[in-house]
Amino acid sequence: MKTIGLIGGMSFESSAVYYRAINEAVRERLGGLSSAEVLMHSVNFADIVALQKAGRWDDAARRLGDVAVNLERGGAACVLICTNTMHLVADAVASRLSVPLIHIIDETAASLKAAGRRRPLLLATRYTMEHGFYAERMKGLGIDVMVPDADGRTLAHDIIFGELCCGVVSDASRGRMMGLIETARDAGADSVILGCTEICLLIDPDRLPLPGFDSTAIHARAAVDFALRDSARDRAA
Repeated sequence: MKTIGLIGGMSFESSAVYYRAINEAVRERLGGLSSAEVLMHSVNFADIVALQKAGRWDDAARRLGDVAVNLERGGAACVLICTNTMHLVADAVASRLSVPLIHIIDETAASLKAAGRRRPLLLATRYTMEHGFYAERMKGLGIDVMVPDADGRTLAHDIIFGELCCGVVSDASRGRMMGLIETARDAGADSVILGCTEICLLIDPDRLPLPGFDSTAIHARAAVDFALRDSARDRAA
């Protein structure tokens, strides 16, 4: 089994979901008391948010790059950035590694294409919905994402940062998010991307008016696939 390196803490609420999902998947596949080989560096999210608000993405890239390098030095065979928004700097982080950086957008796009979906609604932070890096990478992979209107983007962003990142899960906010999904369905969306790693705390992707794709679960599953790939071949041999 290969060691999975996680850059967490953005927020720690979703990092905890990653840790549980990865270990549950390993136990399911290997049985018994099996668990994952994981290294996690959990950063201070307040520091990262300050860089985001100031538009200091180069500084954020250096910070996460330093963490990624230390994970590789510690024995990680792959690295995951456990947040969608900070994939804005994923290429810069990956350039400093000699091990793979498993990219959340690529893995989510692959899941959408496997399901025959091409026009998803993206629910995420304002940075992810508006900066362009997400939509451009998805478009290059054959997926044409939709986002809510300006009011809807503000709503989703505020729920993520004001509630979910603080451990608050509200039925009222769940209803508002569902309203965004219903509006997008009526406008032609064929699926929904839970494109912030905290949204799975609020919305069950299997209980939506459109097929849901939880980027956290998809990303975690890709990490386990990578970690166990050679182990599966060895057992088969």
